[in-house]
Amino acid sequence: MAAIQNGIRHMAEEIVAREGGYVNDPDDPGGATKYGVTIHTMRRLGIDLDGNGKITAEDVKRLSRNKAVEIFLQHYFLSPRIAELPSVLHETVFDMYVNAGGNAVKILQRLLREMGEDVSVDGAIGPQTIAACARANAKAPDHIADAYGIARRNYYFNIADRRPASRKYARTRAGGKGGWIKRAEEFISKRYHLSDAQFAQRVSSWG
Repeated sequence: MAAIQNGIRHMAEEIVAREGGYVNDPDDPGGATKYGVTIHTMRRLGIDLDGNGKITAEDVKRLSRNKAVEIFLQHYFLSPRIAELPSVLHETVFDMYVNAGGNAVKILQRLLREMGEDVSVDGAIGPQTIAACARANAKAPDHIADAYGIARRNYYFNIADRRPASRKYARTRAGGKGGWIKRAEEFISKRYHLSDAQFAQRVSSWG
């Protein structure tokens, strides 16, 4: 049990390291963010770090790395029941839940439906999703994590297709893979990574 807990904490620490420090990008709907924790999350959880009765960007700036890890463990892994999914999905769904909340679960549920499972696409992990995921993993244990990662990559592409302001997260100024795509591919086997030519073709319509 201790080894499992340490492994989960290590996942959270890696997410915090990946997310980086304080940013407040006007093109990011998440608003002021530090270590991946947004001001909206801090308001929802009532985290007032300066004790002035208001939760503002100043509270986000005060957030410590350890506090961010605890928030992710409790509210983005344990509470959403990601821990009850097959272990092969823990890291990728956890990382995506930090990035996209319930949409991370909807991506999984849509994938399960494509795999023949009858589940609701509601963004919540309940007994139905847990059981369906166990069956799907039993049928394709070597592929389900890759399939989820590819679906996640497509989710990012689709956002950028619809919202030009978000394209800077999917494609660099130099025309290469942006942070969103690189992040998704961290959880996909290399044989399924897009080549530079494939990536360029996928985003060619963006101009």
